[in-house]
Amino acid sequence: MRILLIGQAPFGAAVLEKLLGRGEEVVGVFTPPERKGKMDPLAEAAQAKGVRLFPVTSMKTDEVHQTVQGLKADLGVMAFVTMIVPERVLYSPRLGTIQYHPSLLPRHRGASAINWAVINGEKKTGLTIFWPDKGLDTGPLLLQKEVDIGPDDTVGTLYFNHLFPRGVDALIESIDLVKAGKAPKIVQDESQATYEGICKPENAQIDWNKNAHAIYDLVRGTNPQPGAWTRHKGQELKVFDSELPKEGKHGAPGEVVGIGGDGFLVAAKDGVIKVKRVQPPESKKISSSEYIGLSGLKVGDRLGT
Repeated sequence: MRILLIGQAPFGAAVLEKLLGRGEEVVGVFTPPERKGKMDPLAEAAQAKGVRLFPVTSMKTDEVHQTVQGLKADLGVMAFVTMIVPERVLYSPRLGTIQYHPSLLPRHRGASAINWAVINGEKKTGLTIFWPDKGLDTGPLLLQKEVDIGPDDTVGTLYFNHLFPRGVDALIESIDLVKAGKAPKIVQDESQATYEGICKPENAQIDWNKNAHAIYDLVRGTNPQPGAWTRHKGQELKVFDSELPKEGKHGAPGEVVGIGGDGFLVAAKDGVIKVKRVQPPESKKISSSEYIGLSGLKVGDRLGT
C-alpha cells in the first residue's frame, strides 16, 4: 500500500520504522522544518531510510496540496500532528486519511488530552484511531484501545509506557483493517464530547488551599510539561516529582511542615504533599534535597502567592 505519512517526534519516527519494517511503500513524509538547526526525529528517520521528505511550515498551501496529489498515495497516516491539515489534503489519498489521538474520543479533544485526563483524576483513558475531517478531533472513529491510568502515573509515564507503543501498534492494526476493507467509520457521539485547550503554565499553578489529592493530580498531569508551579521567597518554583503520603503533619495551606532525606512536606487543605523534584528559576530539574541546601528552605516557610 502506498502510504503518505504526516507527523513528527519519536512517535512519528517509530511509525515510519514499523511501516517500512513490514514492507509498506511510504511515498512521502511531511514533517515540520528544522528548529534551531535540529531536525525532527521523523525527518531524521526518513532521511536515513531514503524516504522522500517534505519539511513544511504549513499543510495549507497550494504547493503542498499539489505535492500530495502527485504522490498518488492510497492512504494518509497522521502520527503526532500539530499542524492543521485541510480537507483537500486529508482526502487526496485514494482511501482517505487516518489519525492517532491519545484519548478515547469524543472525550478530551484537543492538544493536551493526556494532561487533562490525569489532572482530572481519571482512572482510565486510551487512544483512538479516527478519520479526521475539518473539525478538531471530530471525525468518525475507526479503532479504540483503553488504557488504565495508574495512581502514580504522570503524563510522561502514561505516554511513553502505554499510549506511545500501543498507539504505534493501533495504527498498524488500523491500516490492516483499511486494506481488508473492514475499517469502520463510527460517527462520534457529540453528547459525550469534551474539549480542553492546551495545558499552559497558567493552568498549572498550585493552589495549596485545594485538597492534597487534587494537587497531586495537577503535579502528575503537568509532568513533564508544562510543569506545576508555586512560589518560594517570591520566586517561581516548578514541582515535578511528588508523593501523596497517607499521613502527615497538619499546617496552614502551603506551609512546609517537614523535611526529610528525599523531599519536603507541604500542607494542603486536608493533607500533605511530599515534593521530591523541583526546578528553580534558570536551573535544571534538581532533587528536593539539593534545593533545600541551595535555597535554605526550612520548616515554617510558606509556598504560594
